[in-house]
Amino acid sequence: MATAQVKRAFKYRFYPTDGQAAELSRTFGCVRKVYNMALAARTEAWTRQVRVNYNQTSAMLTVWKKTEELAFLNEVSSVPLQQCLRHLQGAFTNFFGKRAKYPRFKSKKKSRHSAEYTTSGFRFRDGRLTLAKMREPLDVVWSRPLPQGAAPSTVTVSQDAAGRWFVSLLCEDASVKPLPPKEAAVGVDVGLNHLLTLSTGEKIANPRHERKDRARLALAQRRLAKKAKGDGANRCKARRRVAKIHARIADRRRDHLHKLTTRLVRENQTIVIEDLSVRNMVKNRSLARAISDASWSEFRALLEYKAQWYGREVITVDRFFPSSRLCSHCGTLARRMPLHIRTWTCESCDTSHDRDVNAAKNLLAAGRAVSACGAGVRPQRSSPGGQSATKQEVSRREP
Repeated sequence: MATAQVKRAFKYRFYPTDGQAAELSRTFGCVRKVYNMALAARTEAWTRQVRVNYNQTSAMLTVWKKTEELAFLNEVSSVPLQQCLRHLQGAFTNFFGKRAKYPRFKSKKKSRHSAEYTTSGFRFRDGRLTLAKMREPLDVVWSRPLPQGAAPSTVTVSQDAAGRWFVSLLCEDASVKPLPPKEAAVGVDVGLNHLLTLSTGEKIANPRHERKDRARLALAQRRLAKKAKGDGANRCKARRRVAKIHARIADRRRDHLHKLTTRLVRENQTIVIEDLSVRNMVKNRSLARAISDASWSEFRALLEYKAQWYGREVITVDRFFPSSRLCSHCGTLARRMPLHIRTWTCESCDTSHDRDVNAAKNLLAAGRAVSACGAGVRPQRSSPGGQSATKQEVSRREP
């Protein structure tokens, strides 16, 4: 991968004027309207076994703008409207490629409020960003500098549920280069008592961000539930308070995961993790909240793209590999390993193990075997000792 071609999105908060906020809100509404109308047209055509592509929906947009009912679409920039049609085309491409479900309609209250501008829809000069249909530049808080000489290719404006405005600039970042090679490799076992356990024996505490704000969140949700249904001012204020608490939790969690993944990528050449099915694990009602708060999926996503940027390797081990029950010293497979057992002793070699550290060591050994022999996607069906890798009951507590 050519490092000069790495594209990064730099996200900043900004504070629009009343006029800018009104213009952006209209743009969000028009983007949602066009997306839903195009999706409805393509769905209707799909029932007749006819495929409609981006060019045809773009022609439909031109016709819609000329009607009296939809004349308001001419009041906003045409660039975000065209971009939403391209996003819809991408959604259908993923659907036909069996990589995603059928596209869904956008909701005013539940869907993300955003609009994407390409180079023809904004002007960026001397650190001042001005969007189409606006006379004044946005009041952006430049919390970190853009890459020197960066020229944004796209700008995405969004508003979250807490009412905060953000602008994301997509730029090529030539500073992203592979790090010097290292010989270090580490196995990483994720958990709830400790967020991460490394094969080196280090344990990283689980901050439990949601638990820290649980009382404030519960109080805000109770107050929201007592407000009259509808779009009243008091209910909107109460909903905004709940959203702000959720945003605070998510921001702190994401910041912590960024720091952890950056450290792992900088210190290790190879990182071995387990391919967990988090979607199925959160179906356990007793553990769903804790698993969601740990955010294992986001940890993996951050780790993988950073490793790709900086020339590191991330190896995923099959979820059915018995990392906790396999002795990392002699390879003996224990019969049962309920979740409440945190330390155990191997019956063959009499070695005492910490459950999580032992699992991390086994993941590292399995990952090294994959890297050395170039095995396939699911190479860990059999343990190193030759025993069958039986499924671990990690999603429910055993008696």
